[in-house]
Amino acid sequence: MDTILTIKDLMRPVGEFPRISAQAYFYEVMQTLGEANEAYLSGKSPQRTLLVEDNGVIVGKISPKDVVRGLEPQYDKIDSFSDAIRYGVPHIVKSMKKDYMLWHEPLGDLCRKAGEIKAAKLYSKPGELQAVKITDNMDNAFHLFVTSGHDTLYVMDGDAIVGLLRFSDVYAAICKIVSECKIT
Repeated sequence: MDTILTIKDLMRPVGEFPRISAQAYFYEVMQTLGEANEAYLSGKSPQRTLLVEDNGVIVGKISPKDVVRGLEPQYDKIDSFSDAIRYGVPHIVKSMKKDYMLWHEPLGDLCRKAGEIKAAKLYSKPGELQAVKITDNMDNAFHLFVTSGHDTLYVMDGDAIVGLLRFSDVYAAICKIVSECKIT
């Protein structure tokens, strides 16, 4: 079987995703994420991740993990934190957590944060480890999924975000191809 998977065929276009303004407050993000999740679970929407718009341009996405991360602003000061976790260096993680006082009082002033923090501080942006070009080969996407630990990649056409490539969609396509193989 000669099946070709392409990023363009497997990606979810930006039009399928609910959106929120980069100027929305934390509580609005939480409310919109909750509504998107309910619509997803009821089958009314194919997506539950929010795309973030700034002046009509898609600039990133917000997932529940981004919201929780946004409760601790000290993460912005740590560039290599995710690598330390990913590569299993617990003593470095503990040291960083202590040095930066991470999660010292994460929920202590949650209500204040809900009215002050804006979506612009919460959303993830496309970086080289989380983005593929719409014209890239799937092997590039496979590599990023495996090495970066992300479950969604931004699909870029030039500087524009045109869609998201979800690992779950890629895996479903692989399963479909294998199920159609004539293996005896």
